[in-house]
Amino acid sequence: MVVLRKDGTLASLFDSRLAGLVHASALAEPSVRFRHERFLISRLATGAVMMAGLPPYLVWRGVPSGLEAIAIASLFLPLLAAVVLSRTGSLWVAHALSSLGLTGIVVCLAALTGGASSAAAIWLVAVPLEAMVSGSRRATIAASVIAVVGAFAVALSGYLPVGALALDWPNAIVMPVFAVTAIGHIAAQAMEHMRREGEWRARMQDNEARDRLLLSAIDDLVTWHDANGRVLEASGSAARFVGAEASRLRGHGLLDRVHIGDRPALLQAISDVAAHGAPATVPFRLHLDAARGDGSRTIFAEMRAHRIEAGLAGANGSTVVAVTRDVSEHRRHAQELDRARAEAERADEVKTHFLATVSHELRTPLNAIIGFSDVLGGEGAMSLSPERSREYAGIIAQSGRHLLDVVNTLLDISRIRGGHFDFQPEPVDVEALIRGCCDLMRLKADASGITLTSAPVPAGCALVADARACRQMLINLISNAVKFTPRGGRVEVMVRRGGAYLDIVVSDDGIGITEADLPRLGDPFFQVGGGYGRSHEGTGLGLSVVRGLAGLHGGAVSVESAPGKGTAVTVTLPLDCSRAKSATAGARDASGNGAKAAAAQAQPAPIRTSVRVAAIPEPIPEPIRRPAGLFDPAPLSTNPPMRRAG
Repeated sequence: MVVLRKDGTLASLFDSRLAGLVHASALAEPSVRFRHERFLISRLATGAVMMAGLPPYLVWRGVPSGLEAIAIASLFLPLLAAVVLSRTGSLWVAHALSSLGLTGIVVCLAALTGGASSAAAIWLVAVPLEAMVSGSRRATIAASVIAVVGAFAVALSGYLPVGALALDWPNAIVMPVFAVTAIGHIAAQAMEHMRREGEWRARMQDNEARDRLLLSAIDDLVTWHDANGRVLEASGSAARFVGAEASRLRGHGLLDRVHIGDRPALLQAISDVAAHGAPATVPFRLHLDAARGDGSRTIFAEMRAHRIEAGLAGANGSTVVAVTRDVSEHRRHAQELDRARAEAERADEVKTHFLATVSHELRTPLNAIIGFSDVLGGEGAMSLSPERSREYAGIIAQSGRHLLDVVNTLLDISRIRGGHFDFQPEPVDVEALIRGCCDLMRLKADASGITLTSAPVPAGCALVADARACRQMLINLISNAVKFTPRGGRVEVMVRRGGAYLDIVVSDDGIGITEADLPRLGDPFFQVGGGYGRSHEGTGLGLSVVRGLAGLHGGAVSVESAPGKGTAVTVTLPLDCSRAKSATAGARDASGNGAKAAAAQAQPAPIRTSVRVAAIPEPIPEPIRRPAGLFDPAPLSTNPPMRRAG
């Protein structure tokens, strides 16, 4: 264990020393660093051997001749090459110096062993081969040029006066020695090259396998394109993303699955990326070969394209790589956020309008109450006649009742929306209900110069509903009709039956409602011709209360109106409204939360609006539940048509 620890320490020390010799430009790329380290080790080892053998040779030989000096200088060129590589990082220059040293030694040996006929000349073949193994084209070219020059030098070496230095060795010995050493050197270089080639190929295969694994593990689709947008290759996630194998997306396979209206933008984006290099993002709709879990066969996708630089382009000629992901869920979330933001803004507007409206409605009667109370309680009260005092007291009482009506309406809306309205279905005498409400409102109608009539109730109109709620709905509708009908006008209440439903219709020939205001009818606090300068009092909650109470019964509301043609409001109720109460009670029992369950079930009735063209009864809408509450924003679009015909 001690020996191993020492060996490991020595190896670490050697690696740290060697790393200090490698030029900084070669440290970033592992393959380049490996070639630099290999060159430094081999040349430093050669130089060390030469430095160790030179002193004994000089002791034995004495002063070297000119040819020997050239050979000795050639032997030290590898050391100079190592220094140049460490200082400059230029591998091809270092290889050129090393090749020059090897060529010098070969020329000297050839001159000593027969000149042009020397077997040492075979070593010149090893000069460019060794440079070729380095992987540098410039080093190979330089070594080849040096070897050619060396060949000419060998050819001329026979004319050199070598004298006593000539080695008179038999060809039978010289040829095999030089041939075997040259072949061994070349074979060693080739084996090293093959080993490095195998390691490089193994790393490439590992990298490709890792890349394929990563690409198949992600849900996004990765594609490689040419400049014209054709798919050259696709990742293995194509089967999950599109429902088709990657091979089927090649060529125009992916483009054929893109929505036809989005194809020009997709092709233009890929072309721009290939031409200019700037990344681009393009959204498009993609048709799938197999339906998703939710049954959809078309998704919203987003492609992010990047240009492949020339040095990184694959053998398939791809110029653009793109990552496509499914953004359908993100798009839905964005749309939901937009809707929520719009609804929040509308809700804020509704609340602001509510405060302004309620303040306006409360201020007028409060001013009357305070003003006339001051008159009656002031010093001049004794001078008032009894008739004047009664008049002032009547104004105070009337203002108080108006305040009470406003507060009661707000409480009704709150109870309905919160599910706290005491809904008690019972048999209702429809004829008595209409007669009583008309009698109650006739005094107000007569005071306004309006004729209030009711049509006879047809037979078979037995209704099971909450009598108090029905009375409140009818009073609110008649009150609105009287309020918006000019003097000399007419308000009519009628009942008609259609199947299992009963229609209560309140129509007038008043001022009517513009088409622009129709979609917002029934929204809390909305008033036709709203504003502080309006000519009619009210909170804008009357029709909202009607919608809420009709929703408790499982009914619906329909409004038909046009400017100058009056308004007809139809409340459609099931003949047996006790089923609506049973449904609410069932939801309460199932959820265990009575208030929330009741609130969820007691939603305002759906309302349908249309432009009135003639006094013709409209089809009776089918009851459909739709959420809306006290401060709910106005709908973003008009309600869909009801299905049931009257």
